[in-house]
Amino acid sequence: MSGWRLALRQVPALRVDLRGIVPNALDGLSCAEIERLPVGHGNATLPLAEFFRVEADSGNAIVVAGDLARFDRVGWQMAAGCMHVEGNVGHYAGGCMSAGELVVAGDTGLLAACEMAGGTLTIGGNAGDFAASTLPGSMDGMRGGLLIVRGDAGARFADRMRRGTALVFGNAGDFLASRMVAGTIALGGQAGAHAGFGMRRGSVVFARAQRPLHVGETFVRALGTTDVYWQLLARDLARHGGPFAGLAGKRTERHLGDLAAQGKGELIFVS
Repeated sequence: MSGWRLALRQVPALRVDLRGIVPNALDGLSCAEIERLPVGHGNATLPLAEFFRVEADSGNAIVVAGDLARFDRVGWQMAAGCMHVEGNVGHYAGGCMSAGELVVAGDTGLLAACEMAGGTLTIGGNAGDFAASTLPGSMDGMRGGLLIVRGDAGARFADRMRRGTALVFGNAGDFLASRMVAGTIALGGQAGAHAGFGMRRGSVVFARAQRPLHVGETFVRALGTTDVYWQLLARDLARHGGPFAGLAGKRTERHLGDLAAQGKGELIFVS
């Protein structure tokens, strides 16, 4: 795959839908062909060149320069290659990804990594509400891959998450891991209220032993130990550094639930 640099010309008046502008779709196209690719602007469809100056780049990635806070579905259904955004992005960033790497230097809007099935999404800033969760009307949230949020995450992070790994270096809002089906979540900061509400399975690791504002009565403290499992999980998380480094040598306290949903998930507090 050849590399391209897309430089934002100006902030658009309306929201722009960037679905289809991904490495696997641009592979083999000329600069003129890329400039003619259609993108949605409000109710209209305009060529990509209306918003970006397209230039060949020496690398193999697509680099997008500028504040894309009004640009939605960046990396939507991305299936290969690398894409780097040097600023913020709008809603649905990395939604339905199946492979590849998407790096966002700034913040993301709502529903980042929604129904993500593979690949890696790294957010250098904060993630909005419903990251790693389900699209409206669907039953399954994040289904695979790796999501890394260097800042904070909003409410309902990983709602209905089914598979994969999601890390938040900062804090998370209310209803973290709500209705979670499976997968692994690690939190470096503090969570809001009702963490694990309705979760069925899966693991939520609180790396700095800062409990949520309220651990529900439908979670019970586990008396047994899972030393081998914890060592494997802790070492896997430690490779990401930050608050997750050195977890293997620390003590854990596990709470199981949500028993109201006949859940067998676990909240793991590390100290």
